[in-house]
Amino acid sequence: MYLKEKYTKQVLPELMKSEGYANIMQAPKIEKIVLNMWIGTYIKQGNKDFEPLKQALNLISGQACTVRYAKKSISNFKLREGMPVWLSVTLRGEKMYNFLEKMIDVVLPRVRDFRWIPKKSFDNEGNYNFWIKEHTIFPEVPQNDVVKTHGLQITISTKNTTKDSWRKLLELMGVPFAK
Repeated sequence: MYLKEKYTKQVLPELMKSEGYANIMQAPKIEKIVLNMWIGTYIKQGNKDFEPLKQALNLISGQACTVRYAKKSISNFKLREGMPVWLSVTLRGEKMYNFLEKMIDVVLPRVRDFRWIPKKSFDNEGNYNFWIKEHTIFPEVPQNDVVKTHGLQITISTKNTTKDSWRKLLELMGVPFAK
């Protein structure tokens, strides 16, 4: 079932009933999904062209990514001000639901030795963070063009007041948490 329809027809009524919300606006919902790819080590190795990584993240997310630059120099990390450090994409609306559905149904089952996603990665603001070690598990990335695999940090931002309701929302949406 399409994930947005699943949220409106199954998940939302279940949350309203179990948590005792009087209004739909009180129920938790997913606000955005942010994808970040660290390219600092790629740049430090002398590779000035990170276009293949941009292309891969664009294919994974379905929209153009932005390059994040270092704000200040840190000598211990061999980081200079103005150096490209991150590639970032923020997904909202339909693209967010499409990405989450693809991640749950297609991508996570392709992870080698998949041990489920930990439940402990929630912060106090309603964000759930987890890390994928290889960006090549996404079916959109052409395997022949990959020189080196890169990790991908995924942040799912939700709106509500308690960690239990955030966790329950993502469990009902189908995110495979560890038992």
